[in-house]
Amino acid sequence: MTQIHWIGTGLSAVPGIRRLIENGRNVVVWNRTVEKAQEAVGDLTDDIRAFSMDALAAALQHGDIAVSMLPGDWHVPVAELCLEKGAHFVSSSYISPEMRALDARAKTAGLALVNEVGLDPGIDHAMAHWLIADYQSSPAYQEENALSFISYCGGIPKIPNPFRYKFSWSPLGVLKALRSPSKSIDNFSELNVARPWDAISSYEAPLDTPESFEVYPNRDSLPFMQDYNFDPDWPVKRFVRGTLRLNGWKDAWADVFAEIETLEGPAGEERLTEMSDQFWAENAYDEGEPDRVVLCVALKAERDGAVVYHKTYAMDAWGDAEFTAMARLVSIPVSLAVEAVADGEIDPGVTAVPNAPHLVARWMSTAGGIAQHIEIKDHLTG
Repeated sequence: MTQIHWIGTGLSAVPGIRRLIENGRNVVVWNRTVEKAQEAVGDLTDDIRAFSMDALAAALQHGDIAVSMLPGDWHVPVAELCLEKGAHFVSSSYISPEMRALDARAKTAGLALVNEVGLDPGIDHAMAHWLIADYQSSPAYQEENALSFISYCGGIPKIPNPFRYKFSWSPLGVLKALRSPSKSIDNFSELNVARPWDAISSYEAPLDTPESFEVYPNRDSLPFMQDYNFDPDWPVKRFVRGTLRLNGWKDAWADVFAEIETLEGPAGEERLTEMSDQFWAENAYDEGEPDRVVLCVALKAERDGAVVYHKTYAMDAWGDAEFTAMARLVSIPVSLAVEAVADGEIDPGVTAVPNAPHLVARWMSTAGGIAQHIEIKDHLTG
């Protein structure tokens, strides 16, 4: 049986580890603090080890799978170690240029280096693959149709607070993301935004009870047109992957945005850390408090100004006293990717969530078992 080395038992990892062990998979659990790992999964396994790269290198065997749920700067070193040892690799994080550069080596070695298999990125990709396939097989499909694609995801408090946001782990990542520019397409032209709060708009999500949110573009959306198999000849009116927040978030964070604008250099980084510590103290989830995840991916096609196709894949999920919705929706899809690699269902190379119909169906069926509401909304038929 393939040995799985799951590295990291943080808040977003535990449900996936437990699922693999409960499904009879051979899992070695690695964590920098063994005691924390024992608290998380010690009732299911005794094979818990103190993580270091040297210890992992000594244990990793040909054909094994290493799962990195570590901070982002660890992924490439772990993947490179996998290539040296003839092992596969899985991570929920975005594919970095350094990870992409390992593609040829992985293909030559016959190894799968699978990334972007969590929630966002992850489930959102599966939704996008489903919509594109559905559109191309529909009577509405024509190459000259103008397409609009949106993908909005957000982890938000189930019980809103004055800050309009709560943290389930260190706020530092959120704060740093606010300093990142974004690229998307709006009205057939590239839209470049230096700071997210310069492009906040309103979005009506077609949930069980329709609800309005604030949304903004995130990162560089443009490469995902190729990832989602958009034909280069298709006219693209709009294409944006972005972040979703509760209404009132922009106003509640106005002072945060103003200060972030002024931060530069080492002193700025130090101040970000101070802000992170303050927000963690003031706006962390209480133990057992439910979080909420909303994800909506939509594709619309227009011909001669008339809408001929318009569907939204919408999901609304919330956590409970056992696990957060975020933890389940990140780590359980990761465990699906691990099983797909172990069973030889994912091709060698550096890849994201696969677009094979049976794997997309598996991802979405599993998400449907986690979320309280998941639906494909056809806006033309109601």
